[in-house]
Amino acid sequence: MVLKSWAYKLRPEALVVLGVASIGIGIIIISAVRAAQTPSIISITPDRTGAPERCLSCHTGIEAISASHSIEEFGCVSCHGGDRLALDAETAHTGIVRNPSAPETVQQYCGECHAAQIVTVERSIMTTYAGAIALIRRTFGLQPDGVAQFGVEAVGHLHAFDPSADQLQPVQRFAENCLTCHINGEGIAAEYFYRSTGCAACHVLYASDGLYQGGDPTISRTEAGHGYTHQFTTAIPYTQCNTCHNRGNYDLRTMTFIPRDDMIPSETLDRAHDYYQPISQFTRCEWELDCIDCHTSQEIMGNGVIYNDRSEVQYTQCQTCHGTLDSPPLQAVVTSPDELAMTRADLNPYVDLAVGDTIMVTERGEPLYNIRLVDGEWVLTGKATGVQYTIPLVQGSACTQNPEEQHSAACHQCHTYDREAVHP
Repeated sequence: MVLKSWAYKLRPEALVVLGVASIGIGIIIISAVRAAQTPSIISITPDRTGAPERCLSCHTGIEAISASHSIEEFGCVSCHGGDRLALDAETAHTGIVRNPSAPETVQQYCGECHAAQIVTVERSIMTTYAGAIALIRRTFGLQPDGVAQFGVEAVGHLHAFDPSADQLQPVQRFAENCLTCHINGEGIAAEYFYRSTGCAACHVLYASDGLYQGGDPTISRTEAGHGYTHQFTTAIPYTQCNTCHNRGNYDLRTMTFIPRDDMIPSETLDRAHDYYQPISQFTRCEWELDCIDCHTSQEIMGNGVIYNDRSEVQYTQCQTCHGTLDSPPLQAVVTSPDELAMTRADLNPYVDLAVGDTIMVTERGEPLYNIRLVDGEWVLTGKATGVQYTIPLVQGSACTQNPEEQHSAACHQCHTYDREAVHP
């Protein structure tokens, strides 16, 4: 189904998650009589632990984190810890782990199934922040080139970044003011900036005001800093990416983050305005699509290699989808229900893919599973919206593209969309 409406506080359609499992199966109601301060006791015995727990006595109505992590199989305690049988909040929450995907706990709680993803993510540029650290150290003469030597934490050949060891005020101010965007760092507690850490930094969506709007009666609706719902999703809208990107600039003189001064109340934002800063140029596809429609999993989550900076990581180009004057985009046929393209499509609520479909692939062989060949035309399905777009090809067009110039600025020469002209 094609969805046309956009909302910018947080798009409701982006909240369709990997699938919501019922929490009714296997629940035993021990008591239906609610005392003045005592909840009705709801006990479940998750398949993974085989031990009863009573968390749902208070957290009734909470969303299952995903179909892959159903409450029937995982329960609550296997991910969040706590006292499984206690009914008062203080005792029940003893040793509670609010975000199992946080860097300090992800290996313990997620490593059994997601060890490979953890390794790649912890080496990704968004986790190490190695490119930014190298740039700052090179700028102030602390290293001769842009080769990454330090990360937020030690991983691979990277040493842990210790700004005090450099003994330069600008570097120390950089550490104090500018290390808020790597995914292990806490986000800024302000409108538009609310997010979690670790895997949840991307996969748990936050409303612009940071308020919870799910079904758990124990989570405050007025205290900012909670995810929109208790759900993981692969339908990640640009608004989630914007909790770090396109929200301002760093002042190299003072080493401080300067938020954009053109932001308006979130409920009145339009997409073109919100997506890019006034200093930016962009094409229509750059603001009408969501970030994950163009940027691949390897670019975002890494591939296990420690890169020096973003320029080495980001390999998707205009020709990846539009081809060149001489060549169409690369393609492959889906031959098995077990291959990567099918696995990723199955996790997305909008992409419909079947064995036998022809899809685009990148020059590194990564499947663009949301772009299919349909009746001779390439059709992109928005991963966060379900909106479908026909992709025009360079081959056979009047485009005067230079295949060697694939950076955004090259296409902006002819295809720039002026933000103020589109939405003054």
